[in-house]
Amino acid sequence: MTKKINCFIPFQSEDQVKQTVDNLKKQDLVNEIFFLEGDMRSTANMKFIAERATTDYTLIYTKYTTLSFVLFGLERMVCLIEDAGADMIYSDHFNKVGDAVTQAPVIDYQLGALRDDFDFGSVLLYRSSALKDAVSRMNVDYQFAGLYDLRLKVSQKGDLEHINEYLYYDVELDNRKSGEKLFDYVDPKNRGVQIEMEQAVTQHLKDINGYLEPKFADVDMTPEGFEYEASVVIPCKNRVRTIGDAIRSALSQKVRPEYKYNVIVVDDNSEDGSVDVIKQFVNDERIVFIQQDKTWHAIGGNWNVALHHPKCGKFAIQLDSDDTYADENTVQKFIDAFHEQNCAMVVGTYRMTNFNGETIPPGIIDHKEWTPENGRNNALRINGLGAPRAFYTPMLRTINFPTTKYGEDYAVGLRVSREYQIGRIYEVVYNCRRWDDNSDANCDLVAMNNNNFYKDHIRTWELKARIQMNNKK
Repeated sequence: MTKKINCFIPFQSEDQVKQTVDNLKKQDLVNEIFFLEGDMRSTANMKFIAERATTDYTLIYTKYTTLSFVLFGLERMVCLIEDAGADMIYSDHFNKVGDAVTQAPVIDYQLGALRDDFDFGSVLLYRSSALKDAVSRMNVDYQFAGLYDLRLKVSQKGDLEHINEYLYYDVELDNRKSGEKLFDYVDPKNRGVQIEMEQAVTQHLKDINGYLEPKFADVDMTPEGFEYEASVVIPCKNRVRTIGDAIRSALSQKVRPEYKYNVIVVDDNSEDGSVDVIKQFVNDERIVFIQQDKTWHAIGGNWNVALHHPKCGKFAIQLDSDDTYADENTVQKFIDAFHEQNCAMVVGTYRMTNFNGETIPPGIIDHKEWTPENGRNNALRINGLGAPRAFYTPMLRTINFPTTKYGEDYAVGLRVSREYQIGRIYEVVYNCRRWDDNSDANCDLVAMNNNNFYKDHIRTWELKARIQMNNKK
């Protein structure tokens, strides 16, 4: 059989690579094996790979753990990359965790799958000609974003194909719960990585005509018909342990005498006693309590009913039912930000806490990727938009939230940023409480994949809209 593949694996130590090298040498299709030193994601390593990609296909293994294929698994990958005419192919696989072996499915790639943490698994099989072409177009030497840049440039001319078959085994070392992984990308210690990833995706958007210049529509801050300057919106479903804290935090706010604010609490058929807690506050004239009917609403639908309520304020400010504001000045800070920055949406800064309000790692999250110059473009790469979020109600009533329970805020933020400036507050204004009842605290892999696949769709739809908009100019 013709030896069609040169393989590249990261190098830490002889012991670390020995078993993987032995396993690869047993594969009839493997020609040579090369080691990647330093950070394997660097542009230098991508150029090293391209220079030695002398076979039809090039395999990059991205983990520092043992790799082995199922019987004829590598042959199957080669067969399908040829049949599909793809430029890169990846597959579902098995994870070894101690003595246990679990299935690790991954998801399909699409136009908007721009997350730098997109899970391809650990085996990437490239058509060597496509890889070499992509590397020839790399003009920035990245320390961390080289592998990401390679993927983006390959996707500009060819397909990245997912095989939904389990074709290899590797070892999973990151066994944290899903909620503990969510904020890796905004951890301050990873800031240098994020800057490079933003640079790479920005160039990619320019290459595919999806980039938006920092030019924004004006916002008319003098609409008529609003009794309240601001509304705190609290959607709730089965939060009996925390909804009282959220409402008390909202009612504790102090605004200047010329402004009025209220608190809109929307309960979506709670069954745990949350309604009884909410009713303890309804005698306060600032409370607007909405009880949803039995039809489907989810978080997005609960936001929509609040936004279109006649007592909704000119600015609608988020407060999740298990979180609190950092102090009594949060609402006023948002009002000021809207007027001073002439924006249609404002993103704040939050502190990560445990259930008792004590700060937990990574601490303060300021989402510095939301810059006036490039935030709307970088938003297509990152997986969240910060908290709390606040919206200019007249604008948002023309867009509305999707009626979903996950990603609804991200969808709206991307849509708003297509036209309008996103304002920022870099002071801590919010306490984001992490506990076992968070909806994303401990998702299984199937649920995580569903969530990520939906968010990739959101990005795809938004990116298509931006490309169309640019094509009309």
